[in-house]
Amino acid sequence: MKYLITGCSGFIGYHITQHLLNENNLVIGVDNLNRYYDYKLKTDRLKKLKNKSFKFYKFDLSNKNKLKKIFKDFKFDYVIHLAAQAGVRYSMKNPYTYINSNISATTNLFECCKEYKPKKILLASSSSVYGTQKIFKFKESMKIDKPISFYAASKISMENIAYYYSDLYKMPVRVLRFFTVYGPWGRPDMAYYKFTKSIINNKKIDVYNNGNHFRDFTYITDIVKFVSKIIKKDNKTIFEILNLGRGNPQKLKKFISIIENKLQKKAIKNYLSMQDGDMLGTSANMNKFQKKYNLKAKVNLDVGISKFVDWYLEYFKIKNK
Repeated sequence: MKYLITGCSGFIGYHITQHLLNENNLVIGVDNLNRYYDYKLKTDRLKKLKNKSFKFYKFDLSNKNKLKKIFKDFKFDYVIHLAAQAGVRYSMKNPYTYINSNISATTNLFECCKEYKPKKILLASSSSVYGTQKIFKFKESMKIDKPISFYAASKISMENIAYYYSDLYKMPVRVLRFFTVYGPWGRPDMAYYKFTKSIINNKKIDVYNNGNHFRDFTYITDIVKFVSKIIKKDNKTIFEILNLGRGNPQKLKKFISIIENKLQKKAIKNYLSMQDGDMLGTSANMNKFQKKYNLKAKVNLDVGISKFVDWYLEYFKIKNK
């Protein structure tokens, strides 16, 4: 099978690409390698993907001509659209970046899909779209009309664009709402990455809301298994929205304590109030996914954090004392 993975040098993109290559697929990866976070980490991921069945193209999805050319050249069976500008707080100061990287890019992609008709399109969304819900077990059927960050607003727009093309042109689309994905090769702007780095270096960590935030932390290998099952399972549904999480949220302070225990070192905590754009909690209702795909997340937080810390120490060649 031939796959297009946008955002292939990103955290989730890297892991999904690696999985598809292990299954002997042809994978075409596209990424603009922007400098939002560590450029070296992205290029190191790409080095790990080196394979005769992997072809990488560096360009921005705003380049319609280049995008259309690879669709014409490869005629993809599946498209997995993971490329997007990430970051809740970054979006508060840089909204126009999200219009270009999330909204315009997604429109360009679907215009190509309209012409070349892949078998299935997967679109990465986020738990952030749920915004100010009063019920914290988020169901896909909930209204998502109150985003509290520009990032969330851009993701809602991407979902609406996907629905428009799917409905009008009968494109099979799966919208994937990811819940706080973590693990090896993760993003440096994520809390678990920053906490690990700061604790090792005896730096203070900023703990918002006294650590009483809660998140549905989901380990990367579970996400890869979920995505693989969605790709392979045939059903007649044209448009589908799916939560992809563990369904077992944990408070941030517990998350920190697991990292401390793994490193055998206490964090120096700087307690702060809630931030603008921050959600108090996220929790995935996974009933719809489990009923349709018969699959549950397996990796608990202790195991997942331990694996991440082991990777971090190895990647940065740190001897943990």
